[in-house]
Amino acid sequence: MVEESKLKRTLLVALTKAVSTLPADVVNALNWAKASENSELAKAQLGAILRNIEIASKESIPICQDTGIQTFYIEAGVASPYLGQLRSVIAEVVSEATEAIPLRPNTVHPFTGKNPGDNLGRGMPVIHWEPVEGDEVAITLLPKGGGSDNMSALRMLFPSEGIKGVKKAVVDHIVTCGGKPCPPTLVGVGIGGGSDIAMMLAKRALLREIDSHHSEREVAALEEELLELINLSGVGPMGLGGRTTSLAVHVEYAFRHPGSLPVGIQVQCWADRRAKVRVNAGGSVEVI
Repeated sequence: MVEESKLKRTLLVALTKAVSTLPADVVNALNWAKASENSELAKAQLGAILRNIEIASKESIPICQDTGIQTFYIEAGVASPYLGQLRSVIAEVVSEATEAIPLRPNTVHPFTGKNPGDNLGRGMPVIHWEPVEGDEVAITLLPKGGGSDNMSALRMLFPSEGIKGVKKAVVDHIVTCGGKPCPPTLVGVGIGGGSDIAMMLAKRALLREIDSHHSEREVAALEEELLELINLSGVGPMGLGGRTTSLAVHVEYAFRHPGSLPVGIQVQCWADRRAKVRVNAGGSVEVI
C-alpha cells in the first residue's frame, strides 16, 4: 500500500513542477514560433516569454503570478485501493502548496468575495473523475489562469451551420480575444454532446500535448485548418502582431442532439502548465 505521506509529497512535487516548469512540447513550440517569426516585436515578446520560463524552472518559482484554479483529472482504475483517499489528500496538498510553493490564493466566495486563503472552498479544488479498467490511477494536474479562462466561450449553433459554422465560430472568437488571453495560446474545441459536455470536452482537449493530433483523420484535418486560419489573423504574441497567435488547436467531440450543434471553446495562455502523477496498486507513486 502507498503511504499517504508519500502520495502527498509526490503530489506536492507535481504541483510545484506544474506551476514552475513547462512541458518540453510547449517550450519546443515556443522556440519554433520565435524562430519562424519575421516581426522583431513578436520575436522580442517570445524571447521574454522563454526567458521567463527559464528563470521560473531554474528557481522553482511560479511561471506566472496567476497560479490558476487547481484542477485535477483522475483516470481512476476501478480496482485501485486508493480511490477513497484521493479527494482528501488532494485538498490537503493544495492547501499546503498555497503556502509552500507559494500559490496565489485564487478561490473566493462568489457572493461575498471572501477568500479562505488556501485555494479551497465549495467545489475547490476541481476534480474530474473518469473510471477506467485496471488498478492504476493517473492524476493530471491543470493549473489554469483566470485571464485565459475569461476568454472561454460556448456557441450554440444551428445544425444547418455545420462544420463551416464551427470554423467561423472558433476563428471569430479567438480573433476577437486579441491579446487578452496572453497569446500564443492553445485552443481547445469541444463539438457536440450538449452545452455542458461541449465545454468539458474543450477543456479536456487542453490536456493533450502541443504536437499531438486527433486519431481520426477528419478531426485532425480540422485542427490543422483552424490553427492555420487563426494564425493568419495576425494577432500574434501578446496581441502585438505576428505569425503565431496559437501554438495548437485540439478538437474533441461527442455525438449531439439532431436539433443542436454545441461548440465549446477553451483558451489556454502560452503558460500551458500541466503535470501528471501515476499511482499503481503495488504502492508505487511517481511524477511522469
